Amino acid sequence: MPRWRTDDLYTGLDDARFTADLEALRSEVRELTELFDTQGIRKGGAAVSAEALAQAIDALNSVSRRLGEVRAYVNAFTSTDSRDAAAQQRMGELTTLALPLSPLHSRLTAWLGGAEEGQLHDLFAGSELVRDHEHFVRRAVTFARHQMTPAEEDLAAQLRPSGAGGWAKLHGNFTSQLRGEYRGESLPVTALRALATDPDESVRRDAFDAELKVWEQSSTVTAACMNGVKGEDGTLARRRGFAEPLDVSLLQNGIDRETLGAMQGAVVRSLPDFRRYFAAKARALGKEKLDWWDLFAPLGESQTEWTYPAGADFVERQFRGYSDKLGDFAARAFAEDWVDAGPRDGKRGGAFCMGWRQGDSRILMNHSPSLDSVSTLAHELGHGYHNLVKAGRTPLQKQTPMTLAETASIFCETIIQNAALESAEGAEKLYVLETQLLGHAQVVVDIHSRFLFERAVFEKRAERDLTAQELCDLMTGAQRESYGDALATLHPYMWAVKPHYYGSTFYNYPYTFGLLFGLGLYAQYEKARAEGQAQDFQRRYDELLSATGLADARTLAQDFGIDLHAPDFWEGSLNVIRRQIDEYERTVD
Repeated sequence: MPRWRTDDLYTGLDDARFTADLEALRSEVRELTELFDTQGIRKGGAAVSAEALAQAIDALNSVSRRLGEVRAYVNAFTSTDSRDAAAQQRMGELTTLALPLSPLHSRLTAWLGGAEEGQLHDLFAGSELVRDHEHFVRRAVTFARHQMTPAEEDLAAQLRPSGAGGWAKLHGNFTSQLRGEYRGESLPVTALRALATDPDESVRRDAFDAELKVWEQSSTVTAACMNGVKGEDGTLARRRGFAEPLDVSLLQNGIDRETLGAMQGAVVRSLPDFRRYFAAKARALGKEKLDWWDLFAPLGESQTEWTYPAGADFVERQFRGYSDKLGDFAARAFAEDWVDAGPRDGKRGGAFCMGWRQGDSRILMNHSPSLDSVSTLAHELGHGYHNLVKAGRTPLQKQTPMTLAETASIFCETIIQNAALESAEGAEKLYVLETQLLGHAQVVVDIHSRFLFERAVFEKRAERDLTAQELCDLMTGAQRESYGDALATLHPYMWAVKPHYYGSTFYNYPYTFGLLFGLGLYAQYEKARAEGQAQDFQRRYDELLSATGLADARTLAQDFGIDLHAPDFWEGSLNVIRRQIDEYERTVD
């Protein structure tokens, strides 16, 4: 399977141009600091002016652009081989070099926080560049209300790499190298988890048992990582005046509690329907209830051998059925080797897409021969397409909250799954429905358990460090609340498995938002296509994706006639899934 191309940026980590860009970046960071000092950009500093703000925005965009490319390049090595010492060294160097940027962002935020509405109006009127970054400026003013003193913000930023950032790095490097004993063979833990899709239950069960032993043996390290990350995040949230860490996440993700409450209420009401799906799957497997190792068990039979080349060809053809622009984008991504497709030792698990240069992207995945893996490819290409349509924006204008970052990926995934279902019959129909519902269950049911778990961890961690056993108990408690009585066996170590817990706060519910928002938009696309208005929808959809860093989620949704505070919207998206569950039950029975 292909590995992603990196030599279009630099020939290697020892390339003279790479070293020169590092030095140029170091100079830009130093010059940015001098600019902030000269212009008095700090809390209680010089009066906010359009000219000084425009200079700061222009310089921040320049630094962010160069940093983005250099960081992506190094990440291309560290994420595919955690044992690459040279890459790890370069990443450490880059992290140290970029340390001043977070305090500078904090200084800019604090400086803008003193501006009244009338002053903001004058700033936007006084500079076209500032006006083009209005959303960024207004968000900064909001964040300013939750800042510590400048000295404290500076200290927090300086300590981050050796604090929560260091714990997150340790978790990623440590878990990427874990191996377990399976039937006399030593396998990477990612390979053990991949066996969860094997049709033989004894294989799935033995792999599950082997995986749990790995996580149990490594739980001292992973529990320390969890305590380190959540301890720091919880402490900083309180010091910044947030009622709880969830409020930090809501602000970062550009939604309010009313939106989250409307969505979560609809999710809870849908859980009995997902349990119908789990019960039907258990019947299909000849069991009274599912065990955890059955969640990813394959059902039905595909007439297609989903090799990576076959999947890539299918994705390109179906994308082209939506639009030539999307099809051409996929063709280019494959032709220019943007994808690192196969699993291997030292490579991190899961999948992600990162911006590369000038609208290009790089995609990491761990392909297995299944429609689910092809859907993952489409999902990550959706992120890449999002990067493409944002290419004309500045780095500060591209900053997109997770809630909206999942829109294009879910949309593209839906294109693929609906196309696969359209021509499927019999056993293949069951296979496609299973793939769809398995993904939906993960994003709605399992992610709900992750949300409940993380909220509980923050509450308990405010009191003291948590033991590995306590984390396991919180995890299984959250799983019981989400899955109900549908499962006979749970996974107590999912808190150690998922890297999301060790990065951004509440890196979970935005996926649910993305799924349901994406399904709602796709339903509008189907309606527009039936009315002969597909091209108009595609234009408006691209405009929405391009503007995800220019407005909050509710404002952008309103342009499509969507009220995110209304339970009906979320219920409508979940009704799409309910109909799939109905069809699944009929097919199974």
